[in-house]
Amino acid sequence: MDEKPESGGRPDLASALRRARIENAERADAVADLREIELGRLALLESALQKVVRQAPPGVDLFDLTLSRGDRPRVFLDMVAFIEMARDRRTYRFFQDTLYGRVAIAESPKIETIVAACTNYVARRLVERERALAADAPALDGDDAGAAPEDDGEAALHAPLRGLAGRAAERASAADEAPRRGLAQRLLAALGFFLMALGAFTLLGCVLLAVWLGWTHQFAPLWSRLSGAAPL
Repeated sequence: MDEKPESGGRPDLASALRRARIENAERADAVADLREIELGRLALLESALQKVVRQAPPGVDLFDLTLSRGDRPRVFLDMVAFIEMARDRRTYRFFQDTLYGRVAIAESPKIETIVAACTNYVARRLVERERALAADAPALDGDDAGAAPEDDGEAALHAPLRGLAGRAAERASAADEAPRRGLAQRLLAALGFFLMALGAFTLLGCVLLAVWLGWTHQFAPLWSRLSGAAPL
């Protein structure tokens, strides 16, 4: 661009301002074109990843494929994984946010490479979910798990007898425990009565002692001064 001053060598602010506005408009158009190119390539990636996410088992809500059109356009695969374009607007970069910082999983200008990396990521997340669900499931009882299954006919034949034997054993156990519980209750009642009586006698003794001390040290001398002789 010609930077020579106009009007016979004298600076012309109006011309310089016009040239600056033209340059700014050209840069804005170039930035807008680059942004449209970036959004178009990310939209192609999102369309390719939709086929992968749809293959997840029904009821799995781990993945929410979204194209974010902010200052830095990104395709979010879930809450912690996303794809964005490099500075050249041609290279895809696949990142994951972890507890130890942001990790680059894959980087390539080929959309097929990024789709394959995202597919592997989805598979790993599904396996992690299955392991978490298996860890939360209640463990089987050791005796029940190790017991060998019986024949259905034999089990059905012995089931009523086992039920009667079990109820008889429960009644016998209850009959044996009834006298023990009655004796224990009587012993506890006697101990409670003894402690209550002991506490009552102790309180009465303390009251009588306090009355005697008060009479001896306070009221007896006063009575002697008034009447000449103490009554006790």
